[in-house]
Amino acid sequence: MLKALLVDDENKSRESLKILIEDFCTGVEVVAMASSVDEALDAVTSSSPDVVFLDIRMNKETGFDFLNQCPKIDFQVIFTTAYSEYAIDAIKFSALDYLLKPINIEDLKNSIAKAEKKYSNNDLKEKVDFLFQNFKVDNSDNFKLVLPTSEGLMFINFKDILYCEASSNYTIFHMRDSKKYVVSKTLKEYEDLLTNYNFFRIHNSFLINLREIVKYVKGDGGYVVLSNDKSLDVSKRKKEFFLTKLSTSKII
Repeated sequence: MLKALLVDDENKSRESLKILIEDFCTGVEVVAMASSVDEALDAVTSSSPDVVFLDIRMNKETGFDFLNQCPKIDFQVIFTTAYSEYAIDAIKFSALDYLLKPINIEDLKNSIAKAEKKYSNNDLKEKVDFLFQNFKVDNSDNFKLVLPTSEGLMFINFKDILYCEASSNYTIFHMRDSKKYVVSKTLKEYEDLLTNYNFFRIHNSFLINLREIVKYVKGDGGYVVLSNDKSLDVSKRKKEFFLTKLSTSKII
């Protein structure tokens, strides 16, 4: 049974989320609710939650204030927000989870399923620490990405990625230094995350860093050559959109 703490300054939001959890999420018990950072800090001590649903904006406070003041982070964090904003990318790049309000039931179920996975307290703390590091950079183009691999968390600059390759439900990251990282997430998840940062899915199997293209060779779909001399096919279906993207991005 997962013990959940709900932190939100709006009573209606807290109660709505509590109802959704009780009605649709088996194996989860709401053990406490809080409307401020101070209340949340007290609730963490008294209820020892496994997962904290944390509102980003709470009057003059934020959910990040709570995390910054929390003496020990030994719980999963699921951010909740009504805003699709700069903070969301920082959260996603840090391998943390979030829900947009109004909360969708299926999204809630998926977030709880992720929260049920066991992580070491050190991994949880590292993700939160990394989130704060991402907030310190001058703009989102300098975010770094957390990769949860079988060997532990890897912290990379996404500009150092050459391309990502689909392998069933896994994604293989091919880096500029020739290293490879295997992550148990689908390529679609990383396509959604990286598309706004000069990445493009040229094929069902490949998501490439557009800055690493050396040349494009014409053909039915054609193929690209990357800076490491690797050639990757462009699917016929993606060709037109890909060439439009290249012509407007001014990358090559």
